[in-house]
Amino acid sequence: MPFKEQSIMEGRQEFCAQASKPGANVSALCRQHGISRPVGYKWLGRYGEAGLAGLTDRSRRPLHSPGRTAEELEAAVLSVRAEHPAWGARKLARVLRDRGVCPPGRSTIDDILRRHGKLDGPGAGEPRGFIRFERAAPNELWQMDFKGHFATGVGRCHPLTVLDDHSRYDLVLHACADERTATVQAALASSFREHGLPDAILCDNGPPWGDTAAHRYTPLGVWLMLHGVGVKHSRPYHPQTMGKGERFHRTLKHELLGDGFADLAACQGAFDRWRHIYNHVRPHEALGMDTPASRYRVSPRVFREVPPPVEYDAPHVRKVSAVGRIGFLGYDLRLPNAFAGHRVALRPADTDGCWDVFFAAFRVAQIDLRDAEDHTLQV
Repeated sequence: MPFKEQSIMEGRQEFCAQASKPGANVSALCRQHGISRPVGYKWLGRYGEAGLAGLTDRSRRPLHSPGRTAEELEAAVLSVRAEHPAWGARKLARVLRDRGVCPPGRSTIDDILRRHGKLDGPGAGEPRGFIRFERAAPNELWQMDFKGHFATGVGRCHPLTVLDDHSRYDLVLHACADERTATVQAALASSFREHGLPDAILCDNGPPWGDTAAHRYTPLGVWLMLHGVGVKHSRPYHPQTMGKGERFHRTLKHELLGDGFADLAACQGAFDRWRHIYNHVRPHEALGMDTPASRYRVSPRVFREVPPPVEYDAPHVRKVSAVGRIGFLGYDLRLPNAFAGHRVALRPADTDGCWDVFFAAFRVAQIDLRDAEDHTLQV
């Protein structure tokens, strides 16, 4: 232990006074005062430079801190974070770069947020690994669903969302008063006028776009097929099929749905403002920090208010009765009631004794006539 049995300053002064004398044995004096030779020569050097003042302790804070972020850059990070409190380091860095500011690294941004109490919660700031799948081009597939409804000042809001699978572009964010067919159809028609028609829409198995009891075909699905839009359904009890929509709903809830709204008009106003930010400002990690708008393109398939009549090139065409039945080869067969009043075509399937049932351009069922006593229709 250095400079024993006296104050540290007194010990340093005595050591330096003795070691400064001509012919002094510095090594022996270091042993006598209980300090190492490097420490002894350090104090001798300071004593020679500044006298007794050089023997006082100096601040251990470095003269330069290369790892400390400039105050202006730190303020810029906090400013963007204040605009978008739910965004993490990658999104903040991209926005700073787009504004002409050279951003610090992700870990540095996390450190800034943590120092100012802006980064908390389990796993905050930690990288996450995902395996993502997406369609090759915009409008190949849209994902449609209702976000869980919530109370407003005068009722409930049912947010209808439609997301492009390739670009994650939010095509529809509509504050609906209900989840009925007419409501969804009107919202989709408005989006079709603006963005054109997709090849197909993926949705779950609930109404108004799905009904397990009716073999998943509903009037809304029939209306979509009349316009040349395929209807796909997720696997029952398998929400991962619509993972992009589920993730979008989490983002919507986290960034927007925390505050109460007076009515549907207030909801829609907030939805429209947030949708613009989501599509055109907010960097998306799944897109390499690009925005959805940078990857989305309007569909070349134009929406017609009244779809053209369906024409079939098939050997057998039948009109579905009001109770969803058709007669074929002496059999009375049942189709989903959603097709009532429409014509369907029957074409031979690849398996002998089976027939495919088409509505417009889409195969909607298969008839198995191989067992005359127990023929089946698979939808």
